[in-house]
Order: sequence, then C-alpha cells, then structure tokens
Amino acid sequence: MELSKAGLTHAAIVDAGVAMAQETGLESLTIGTVAERVGLSKSGVFSRVGSREELQVAVLSEYARRITERALLPALRAPRGLPRLRTMWSSWLDWVRDEKLGSSCLFISGAVEYDDRPGPVRDAVFAGLAEWRRQFARAVRQSIDEGHLRPETDPEQIAFELFSIILGAHNDIRLFHDARAFTRARAAFDRLLADIAVSG
Repeated sequence: MELSKAGLTHAAIVDAGVAMAQETGLESLTIGTVAERVGLSKSGVFSRVGSREELQVAVLSEYARRITERALLPALRAPRGLPRLRTMWSSWLDWVRDEKLGSSCLFISGAVEYDDRPGPVRDAVFAGLAEWRRQFARAVRQSIDEGHLRPETDPEQIAFELFSIILGAHNDIRLFHDARAFTRARAAFDRLLADIAVSG
C-alpha cells in the first residue's frame, strides 16, 4: 500500500529535520526553519508534526530507527561473546565515522544540549544512549560467560569505558576535525580489551 501524500510529506519533514539537527543541533530545529527547508508553510509543518518539541522527538525517533537498523541489529547477529562486543562497538564508531565531517551523532550531541533540561526531548536522547550502554554491558557479560573475558570483569565499568571512547572520538572529530580520532579510538578499544581478555 502506497504512502499518502501527507505521509510522504511527514517523512520529508522528519528527514529534513534529521539533516538539520546533524548540521546545527537539535536546538536549531523550529517549525519555521524546517518549513523553509522543505518548502512548506509553518502551518503545513505544524499540521503534520505538531509542536517544535514534537518535531524534535520525531527527529530523534527516526534517528534511533536508522542507527538501530544500520548499526545495532546487524551487530546483534554476530556470534555471542567477544565477536559480538567488537562488532557492536565498531558499528557505532563506523556510524559516527560515516557521517560527513561536521555533522554529529544526534544522541551524543543531544546529550550535551539537553542533559540538564527535563522533558520529552531529553527522555528520547537518554533512551537512545541508554540502549547502547545496556547492549554493551550485556555483550560484556556474554563475553565473560563464553570465557573470552576474565570472570572478575565488571560489565558496567567496561560499558562505561567503551561508551567514553566513542564520546571522545565524536568530540575530536566535531571539535578538532581530526580524522585520527577513529584510529585512536580503535587503539583505545584494543588496549582496553587486551587488559581484560582471558589469555591463551
């Protein structure tokens, strides 16, 4: 069944919103700026997506769908244990790397914008990042169960450190425009795993 014109327009609005947010941040999204981008009136955008806050949440929902479909789900199909953990972490790093220079991961940049601003936008950012953190910790536990990592390894601590490496790479590529950030991130990842891997 084909999408209606209204459905296509809604998708176009959200798609434009994702692109704009990656360029200039979630805070830059307004009904007016998105209307100008897609060639609609403000009332036309409002009638399809609602308020500015609803637009921002819709953008984050679409972004979550994309990163889940292209990065997280393929990683979850990797073999349990260390192979899955490596694939999952690399998939998120590749997602950040594949974005054009100057754009950003909306969850990471959104965390900076909304970390101390309660509401639906912060909740959506939190949910997106918390899912990755949860999946990292789960993959670490599975790696311990499979005998790939030392039994005394703290899954939550390792999830924190893996998460922090990604944030550091994102910061360096955004702030310093330093493509070496990805090589450094992988070196940090390999060193971390080497410290907790079961030898032999």
